[in-house]
Amino acid sequence: MSLAVEDETSARGFGPIVTISVLFFIFGFATWLNGPLIMFVKLAFDLDDVNALLVPMAFYLSYFFFALPSSALLRRVGMKRGMAIGLLVMAFGAVAFGQFTTARYYPGTLVSLFVIGTGLSLLQTASNPYVCVLGPADSAARRIAFMGICNKFAGFLAPLVFGVIALQGLDHFDQRVQAAETTAARDALLDTFARQVYLPYMVMAALLAALAVWILFSRLPDIRSGEANTDTGGGSGSSFVRVLRVRHLRLGVICLFLYVGLEVLAADGIGIYGAGFQLPLDDTRFFTSYTLLAMLIGYVAGVLAIPRYISQHGYLAISAALGVLLTIAATLTSGFLSVAFIASLGFANAMMWPAIFPLAIRDLGRDTETGSAFLIMAIVGGALMPYAFALIKEHIDFQIAYLVLAGPAYLYILFYGLNGWRPSAD
Repeated sequence: MSLAVEDETSARGFGPIVTISVLFFIFGFATWLNGPLIMFVKLAFDLDDVNALLVPMAFYLSYFFFALPSSALLRRVGMKRGMAIGLLVMAFGAVAFGQFTTARYYPGTLVSLFVIGTGLSLLQTASNPYVCVLGPADSAARRIAFMGICNKFAGFLAPLVFGVIALQGLDHFDQRVQAAETTAARDALLDTFARQVYLPYMVMAALLAALAVWILFSRLPDIRSGEANTDTGGGSGSSFVRVLRVRHLRLGVICLFLYVGLEVLAADGIGIYGAGFQLPLDDTRFFTSYTLLAMLIGYVAGVLAIPRYISQHGYLAISAALGVLLTIAATLTSGFLSVAFIASLGFANAMMWPAIFPLAIRDLGRDTETGSAFLIMAIVGGALMPYAFALIKEHIDFQIAYLVLAGPAYLYILFYGLNGWRPSAD
């Protein structure tokens, strides 16, 4: 931990690191609830896999639509107030989620997740470049990795907490629903099951609102990203046009799109993957936590290794190569062993975001907020790739479907780690 905060304590003080770490914990908890939520809505709303995977679709689509507006808002109100606004939007979404899910109105549940994702897109657009400019560019991946430890620790806890609150005895519950003699009796069981999330989401909303007030009145400095990055030198034209001329950003947006899709496939989609082997529901509810535990270990390894022993782009290339090998291993095995290889992808995926983000926005200067917004838009990969997996596996074996999506994606990330990140290669 001392390695991760060494630059920050000398340059900005320890307070901002603690505050942003709390925010990254919130990101992780809210984001990685989606894994067990997929299984929850599948049962509560009686859905097939394709419709259950609308959960990450609704959540991650918000990043695509609101990243650029978030960038504009941040330039107007500043990063600090922008973070507070994002937390309040998340709180509103959590209240709506509790109401609509209790009423078992699935379109309302999806809209609520979209609202929560909207608040997160504002937070992410502000916080990721914020972390990047807290110290030297060469150690930005290490700083984001430290934040990632907070994020993934929350992600590890979220499925466990949600599993205890709302997903206990899934096999027994599923049998009771199927054995219900009347539609009314079946609906009564599902209504009771759905109501389990109401109080937890109300508590979450209250905590998010309280955190927004804390951020607003804290001493968190309103750092401008241009303080740390050099200007692009392109000069004329709008920020939108200038960033599109930057090769390593353009390629980085594609890279981040694929990475987030892979991350969501390995974490949120692992329950659907395990169900393909007819594994018990009571086992699959915790699979997301296994992936997040592997990611947590990967982040710790990254904090220790970057940049002391290896560059952030070198670590990215190694991670991508490992992703290719683990995906092939998962395809060649079955049952719990295959699921274990999918969970192990969490380790391979861990340092990809911390490496890709700073490499892609490097030297953007006054265009850093816009470049960051494009990268946040790329989070839509988390909406599209898992949904594509659900559609493809309707027609071919689910393991082959996973390989078809994940294999080429890891190979592209390998290319970015070896060459695509280079600003001078335009």
